This record gives sequence, structure tokens and C-alpha cells, in this order.
Amino acid sequence: MDSVLDLARWQFGFTTVYHFMFVPLTVGLTMVVAVMETIWLRTKNPDWLRLTKFTSKLLLINFAIGVATGIIQEFQFGMNWSAYSRFVGDIFGAPLAVEALMAFFLESTFLGLWIFGWDKLPRGLHNACMWIVHLGTLASSWFILAANSWMQHPVGYHFDSTTGRAELDDFWAVMANKVQLGTFPHVILAAYMTAGAFMLGVFGWLWVKRHRDQDGSSRRPMYRSGMRMAAVILFVSGVGVAVSGDFQGKIMTDVQPMKMAAAEALWDTSDSCAPFSILTIGTRDGKHKKWALEVPCVLSFLGTGSFDGKVQGIYDLQKEYRAKYGQDPSAAYYSAGDYTPIIPVTYWSFRWMMGLGVVGAFCGAVVLWLTRRGRAPTGGLVGRFFPALAISVPVMVLLGNSMGWIFTEMGRQPWAVFGLLTTDQAVSPTGNMVELAIALIGFILLYAVLAVIEVGLLVRVVRQGPEPFVEPPDPSLRGGSGSEADADEPLNFAY
Repeated sequence: MDSVLDLARWQFGFTTVYHFMFVPLTVGLTMVVAVMETIWLRTKNPDWLRLTKFTSKLLLINFAIGVATGIIQEFQFGMNWSAYSRFVGDIFGAPLAVEALMAFFLESTFLGLWIFGWDKLPRGLHNACMWIVHLGTLASSWFILAANSWMQHPVGYHFDSTTGRAELDDFWAVMANKVQLGTFPHVILAAYMTAGAFMLGVFGWLWVKRHRDQDGSSRRPMYRSGMRMAAVILFVSGVGVAVSGDFQGKIMTDVQPMKMAAAEALWDTSDSCAPFSILTIGTRDGKHKKWALEVPCVLSFLGTGSFDGKVQGIYDLQKEYRAKYGQDPSAAYYSAGDYTPIIPVTYWSFRWMMGLGVVGAFCGAVVLWLTRRGRAPTGGLVGRFFPALAISVPVMVLLGNSMGWIFTEMGRQPWAVFGLLTTDQAVSPTGNMVELAIALIGFILLYAVLAVIEVGLLVRVVRQGPEPFVEPPDPSLRGGSGSEADADEPLNFAY
């Protein structure tokens, strides 16, 4: 790190990846809590109410830490990336404003109603509040991903050479960007997968601990129900991630062929039947392979939908980009140079993303098999290794999620906005090495403290397990013969 640009990139990368660890879990857990409460309302099984309240505690802890870490992102844009903020401000202003003013406030408002409304809202309306919270997280994700997709594939704008800024022409073109249409379902399904893996780990660990209620009854049947639900979410969403990822890969090959070539470390263009590398051992710069385990024609299918499709290589794309972007004297924001991402990073992050995702979905299927027809994961090797499985699945899926975003952003380099603004042009011109270094160290220490707080709170809640069942009052019965509750009773926190 010998420049302001390097420090700014490390600082933004660290804070962004850290923040994104909380985002998919929050999105997924809102869905899980909403489903659990819906099941309780339909079945009247007290176990599902206990699981609902237990899981909601984990959601609230994660939500709070996620908000705290997300605020830093806005400061990052103004502090270290002022040139970028100036360039994209007219484009990003609309979707990010709508996200903050509508989607986030929708989440916060109805989450508050859900927390404090157990004894004030009719049960169906109370459940609807959590579904609205989940819809708010989806809306928030849509607007944020629309802004990110514009960075990958700019549409609906014109470049004002006088101001040196990209200016918005068509808001709906940005919302319906084809990169966005492929990214949104992939990211949301990955969020569901993350939540499923997390709850599978939690319920699996609790099942191993054999907790009992005060009356001596076993909690294992309740945990088994939670495990199976989590495993279903993990497996089904995992399949969805694979299908949406295939669709997204074809869009990526169309709009960012360099990213696909970098994902495979494909240096020479393959006119047909490009192989997919499962494992490659090469030189440290990634430019020459020494040995590779390949599957014929799979890369062509991933990129084009045909096993005989043509996939451009890095060398040809480098020449094409230099001719297109490096020799345009009228565009102030174009620069000649190396348009190749860091190949080892793109190659391995792409494989870790896919590999961990596949293993995570497979683990969900394994748990469903082990718990079929009333069975439980006990005895022999299954009982011995099940605790390790329960603990490792959430880590694998969360890491795979992070690898996906590292690939997405690093694969676009050296562009901050593809084809328009390079990363070195996006950094603040007044950046200072000392200030950036102090800020980076400060963020690392702050986030380390937040990580300890997050993990400590989660572990404490998980160890306690679901609280004993207490039938919540049904406000819809107030005024009738079945309730003595005062209609003017103040709001109470449900926990």
C-alpha cells in the first residue's frame, strides 16, 4: 500500500465486506420470522411461537449492528471517493433517496410495531407487520442493487462534458437494468440461503445440547422442527441461487466479458467449447497455467448458453478495451492502461463462491435426509460429526456470500463505473496517506469491538434458547367476554 488509492480501496473494501455480512442475514431472517409466526397462527402449535420470538431476538441483534456498520458506507463516499460521488451523484441520488425515505423507514416503522404490538395489534395484523418489514428489506435491496448494477452496466444517462458528470435521463431504465434483473433474485436467494444456514446451525447446536423445559419435557422435537424448516430454506434457495447465477453469468458475459474471462483466467479466446477450470495451478501473476483440472465446454455454456459458444480471452479484450477507452481524447474520464482485474482474486473468489454455495445446499439436503420420517441425526458417524456440520454450515454460506461480492466488485476493476470512470479517477484528490491509515486502523478496531458485541449477544441468546411458552393476549377479543385486558394499557416490550 504505497498510495492514497491503495489505502482508500482497502478501507472501502474492509468496511463494505464487513457490513455485507449482516445484510443478507437480516433480509433472510425477516422472512424466517414472518413464516414462523404464520405457521403458529395457522397451527396454534406453541413451539412455533417460541421459535418465532427466539429467532426475532437474533434478527434484532443483527439488524442493529447492520445499521451501525452501514452508516459508515455513506461517509466513505464523501471522504475517500469524492470524485466518484460527484460523477454518479445525479444517477444515484434518486434510487438511494427512495431507499432511505421509503424502504428503510418502512422496515423501521413496522419492525417497531411488531416488537411493541404483541398485546396491542390483532394477531393477523401483527404477523402482517413482519411481512411488511420483509417487503421493506426487499425494496431496500432493489434500490441499492439498482445503483450497484448501474456501476456494472451504465444505462439511462448521458455524459455532460461540461460538468464532467453522468446525468440521469431515464429512472426506469436504471430500475430495469438487465444486470439488475439478474442480480436481484441471485442476491435475495443468497440471503435466504444465509438465513437458512444460520438457523440450521443454531437449531442444530441446540438439538445437540438436549435442553429441557422447566417441567422436564425435551425441547428436541421443537428444535427438530426448526432444523427441518431451516434445511428446506437452505436447500431450495441454494437451488435458486444456482439457477439465477447461471442467468446472471450470461448477462455478465454480455456486458462485462472481461469479468468472465478473469473468473476463468482465460487468456486466449476460445472460439468454441471453452473448458471450465475446476482447479488450476499457475504462476503467481495468473498469466500461465502449469496444470489444470478442466471440464470441457462448460465455460461456453455458462457464458453463452451453448456448449459451442465463443468466449473472449483476456488478451483480445485488453486490445479491444485499449482501442475503445484508451485512445479517446474527447473523454476526460477515460484513461489508457491495464484493463485486466487481479486474476488470482477473481479466479479463486469465483470458485469459493460456487463451491461453498454448492456444499451449503448439499448440507441442507443431508439434514433433510437425516431427519426424514421422524428420524433424528444420532448414532455412529452421524451423531459424532453432526455438531461440526451444524457449526460449519453458517460459516461456509456466509463466506461464500462474501466471496460473491468480492468477485463482483474486484472483477469490474479497474473500473469504478464500467466504461466511464476508472477507480484511480474516482478517489478523492485531497486524500492524505496519514489520515487514511489512521481511519483504516480505527475502523478495524471499531469493527472488532462490534464483532465481539455481536457474537457475544448472539451466543448469549442462543445458549438461553427459546423461552417458555406464554400465550400472548389477543387484542381482537378486547371488549368481549374472553378478555379482561384494559384497552388503554400502555405498549409493552414483548420480551
